[in-house]
Amino acid sequence: MFDRDIWQEIFHTLKNNKLRTFLTGFSVGWAIFILVMLLASVNGMQNGFTSQFNDDATNSIFIRPGTTAQAYGGFEAGRRIQLKNDDYQYIKESFPKDVEYISTRYFTNTTARYKSETGNYSVQAVHPDHQIIEKTLITKGRFFNNADVVNRAKVAVIGRKVAEDLFKDEDPLGQFVEFNGLPFRVVGVFTDDGDDNAERGIYAPITTYQRIFGDTNDVHQIVLTYNPTYDLTKALEFSDRLEDLMKRRHKVAPEDQAGINVWNYAEAFDDISSFSAVLSAISIGVGFLILIAGIVGIGNIMVFTIKERTKEIGVRKALGAQPKQIINLVLLESTFITALSGFIGLGFAWIILSLIGPTINTPAFTNPNVSLSTVITATIILIVAGVLAGLIPAVKAANVKPIVALSDK
Repeated sequence: MFDRDIWQEIFHTLKNNKLRTFLTGFSVGWAIFILVMLLASVNGMQNGFTSQFNDDATNSIFIRPGTTAQAYGGFEAGRRIQLKNDDYQYIKESFPKDVEYISTRYFTNTTARYKSETGNYSVQAVHPDHQIIEKTLITKGRFFNNADVVNRAKVAVIGRKVAEDLFKDEDPLGQFVEFNGLPFRVVGVFTDDGDDNAERGIYAPITTYQRIFGDTNDVHQIVLTYNPTYDLTKALEFSDRLEDLMKRRHKVAPEDQAGINVWNYAEAFDDISSFSAVLSAISIGVGFLILIAGIVGIGNIMVFTIKERTKEIGVRKALGAQPKQIINLVLLESTFITALSGFIGLGFAWIILSLIGPTINTPAFTNPNVSLSTVITATIILIVAGVLAGLIPAVKAANVKPIVALSDK
């Protein structure tokens, strides 16, 4: 393999067939380039999909009430379902081994005022567990606790942009802000990596806002995380069971998706995984088809090269060259062309992804990249492709009889 004379012959052959070698090598390089870019694009889409869920726990389940689409249990269609505090307690107490964290949500808006600054913001009244479910990052102070909920304390955790709007450069912790004329003490400031708009929101204890709205027992949503040890099958089974029980509790037809909807993040990740797997398979298929075209081209080059060197091969065999030496020469030449062309295509793709990939950050497409395992696999494919491209021509060259080769014109 490291024989200097063999490599001199290989380079001499390539020099004499510059155009043919370039065009065939280009097809191999282009195939690897396309394969890597397609796989990187699939990863980019998967990263984009996943990043949209980064600001929530990945084992979350959302229970959302709606309006029934079917008559059921003596009730007419079009009935508005209303979740209550009792639903929250029922789930919490009925599924102690299944539920990890749980919170209700009560949505409203408020006009906030601090000194001369005012602004309109959305408010989510929730339980303390909501911080973990939503992955709320506290940058100053704290999130409210169970004591605040029990005491119906007028405390609030405000988003970073709310703090900037109302307090400018002043520290908001401990300050009192008026929400629709009622004073609330700021106990924390939060940020949200997944959604800048969320930083224009405010969190407050659920009991406080229920009291403000006439001691209501209503809640708008229930959100929870299930046992993190559950696999996909068990997670979906639990959400299905939860949906059945909630529909039975509120007299909603089992097949009525409009009355109560229980949505599990596991469903989204399952869909994303399936979609990504299909795209990856298509990308690999397209890349291999292009690569096969390049391999066929290299095989043709080797066939023509061997035909042109028939007399030379005959002389070699007449002088005692073994068939394996002829095969080794041809295989080295085809593998060298394939590997060199493929590495150029691979390197070009790697450079483009390194320079441009980190700058791409959209909800549907984020940081396209390829893993080290993909690069190693592509390298192995190149070597195998080179061997396959030269295998048939090499065997043909080894089987040339010296008398026939020497008489070839």
